[in-house]
Order: sequence, then C-alpha cells, then structure tokens
Amino acid sequence: MKHSRLSRWRIGVQSGFLLAWLDPFMLRMHGFCSPVFHCHSCPLATLACPIGILANCSAIHTFPFIALGAIVFTGALFGSLVCGWACPFGFLQDLLGKIPTPKFELPAWAGWFRFVVLFGLVAGIPFFFGEDSPLFFCRLCPAGAIEGAVPSMVRQAVTGQPILWPSMVKAAILVTFLASSLFTRRPWCTLFCPLGAMYGLFNHVSFLFVRFQPACCTDCDLCHKTCPYSKRSEGRASDLRCVRCMECMQCNALTIGIISRSDGAADRKT
Repeated sequence: MKHSRLSRWRIGVQSGFLLAWLDPFMLRMHGFCSPVFHCHSCPLATLACPIGILANCSAIHTFPFIALGAIVFTGALFGSLVCGWACPFGFLQDLLGKIPTPKFELPAWAGWFRFVVLFGLVAGIPFFFGEDSPLFFCRLCPAGAIEGAVPSMVRQAVTGQPILWPSMVKAAILVTFLASSLFTRRPWCTLFCPLGAMYGLFNHVSFLFVRFQPACCTDCDLCHKTCPYSKRSEGRASDLRCVRCMECMQCNALTIGIISRSDGAADRKT
C-alpha cells in the first residue's frame, strides 16, 4: 500500500479498533490495560483505561507497573500512532470534526496544557487528596461521562430505575467538549489528553516514525495544508501534537520509517 493512500483507510481501521475495544466477545478483562483512552466504566469496555489506573494507583500510593508498562511498550513501538488510528475517543472527535462548520486552529503552545492535566489531575491531586477530591481526574473526564455515565443513565431509564445524573461540572465539560469538537480538530487530544501527551514524547524515538526526506521536498506546502495541526514537514517526526493520522503523506517527501533501517538515525535528525 502506498503511503499516500494510508489515510483513506483510517476510518475503517478506527472502526475496527472501536469494535475491539467495545467487548464484542463479552470479555471483561479489566486487569489489563488497553493502549487507548477508553473509560472502563463503559458497560462495553473490554480492557481498563491506562489513565484511570494511573490516577487510582496514585490515590492509593501504589506504583502502576501494568499501566506504565503498557504505555511505554506501545509508545516505544508506535508513538502517537494509536491516537490517530486506534483511540475510540479520538475517532469520535474525528467524526464530529467532519460536520461542515467553520474551523479554527488552536495555538501550538496549548498542547503543553496536557502535561498540566497529567501531572496535576492524574498524578498530583489523587496522590495528595485521594479519589474523593472533586478534581480527581475520573470525576471530570468527558470519556467517563459519554462512555460510562450516559450508557448507565439509558439503562436506568429503560429499566425504570432512578436516574443517577453526572455532576454539573462533568456534564458541563462533556457538553463543552462535544460543542468544541465541531469547531476545532480534536480539542481533547490537543488540549487535555494526558495519554496523548505521554505518547507524544515517544514520537522522536519510537520504532515506527514519520520520515521527512528533504531531497524529495518541492516546497509545495501540501504537508502544511493537509496536517490537522498545520505543521510543516520538517517538524513532523518529533512534534508532540502529531497523532500520526498520515494525512500529510499525500506529499512524496514524507514516508513511514522504522528504526531498524540503517538510515533511520539520519532521518530522525531532519
């Protein structure tokens, strides 16, 4: 398959992974982490959410060997490729982003706020204040609201049980997230996702990476026009915000590289 055709297959691949995460065989294996941002409170979640486990382990002062191991292993192999091709929450944002509305770009520096969420809400708040804190990450997470709270509310309504509504703060975050997804690409991934922040750190050192070939560049600016984050080709390999959607690979100067190639080190420096 030519690299320029990869992006055409992305929705199909995302749909396939969505079915895998939604427990098609009714296997509740929450002792294992998925490599994607997917709330295990969802009644159809096969695996546990790595961020949820990190937050809960921080709250009970336990080192999250399984969760960190899954993140490091996945990041070392693919970097943020899982964000662009396998994450169900990213897929939802992609679908909402296809609705024809005016779009605006978020500033590049906004991506650093994901690390504030990671060290503050996922690690710091749970460690010092426990799970009962109103700022505990899972109490605010929009994935938990749409994948866990909403299905539970539907089930309660269908069975005639009292409906347990999410907190006003969590509901407001969910509505804001859904609305903003119509006007900017992947707002959660860009601004808040702690898992994407961790995977982004691997983009320059992962086994699979984006290779920019200066000799093939014709300054057509196609990479800049097709990139959801408007990043030029020279910065593709190491950009922390890149979700490796492969849209930029319509340009012949960009290809997929692997670290085993003898010219990998040279490509990484471009």
